[in-house]
Amino acid sequence: LNNLALLYSARGNYAKAEFLYLRSLGILEKVFGKEHQDVAVSLNNLAALYEIQGSYDKAEPLYLRSLAIGEKDLGKEDAFVALSLNNLAVLYYMQGNYVASEPMLLRSLGIREKVLGKEHPDVAQSLNNLAELYNTQGSYGKAEPLHVRSLAIREKVLGKEHFDVAVSLNNLAALYYAQESYDKAQLLVLRSLAIREKVLGKEHPDVALSLNNLAALY
Repeated sequence: LNNLALLYSARGNYAKAEFLYLRSLGILEKVFGKEHQDVAVSLNNLAALYEIQGSYDKAEPLYLRSLAIGEKDLGKEDAFVALSLNNLAVLYYMQGNYVASEPMLLRSLGIREKVLGKEHPDVAQSLNNLAELYNTQGSYGKAEPLHVRSLAIREKVLGKEHFDVAVSLNNLAALYYAQESYDKAQLLVLRSLAIREKVLGKEHPDVALSLNNLAALY
């Protein structure tokens, strides 16, 4: 049920995904109890679905409950706890609650570096999210080294033509664009566009995003 819900969510069929997630959650709670790790994962997935739809008021209590279960079941320095912190921090970021978001992102990053090592893709994700937070606040000096490090990890671990590399290139380009460093930004946007066209095909929405960013730059 959970896996089928993931598939429907990826296809944008959120109504079917929600029904399946709720059914999966109900079974897990009944069989394992309400504080089991699998329940926490199910809560996290359902919260992510609501977040995609902009239903932040539905997502927040699920993320909080998932985090609480993870901390109780697994300890405060576990990879799943780091994931829960990251997801909740991103939710707060989307709501403009930067004060709540930053310490969670920092804690998530710290756990991931300790548990997974400093060159893990999840560490790159935390660095990227923290950089985006600082970029939004205009703290470009804080954001740039985080974006650069995130990009370097992704290129080394995932390869230079991976989708996540294109995301990092795009985000770093946006940082340079905001600082009016247009030559630097252009090179990164062009590279991000080329990766997305190759990996996703020339008519994917992310390709349209890169084209839009390049047009804005010009």
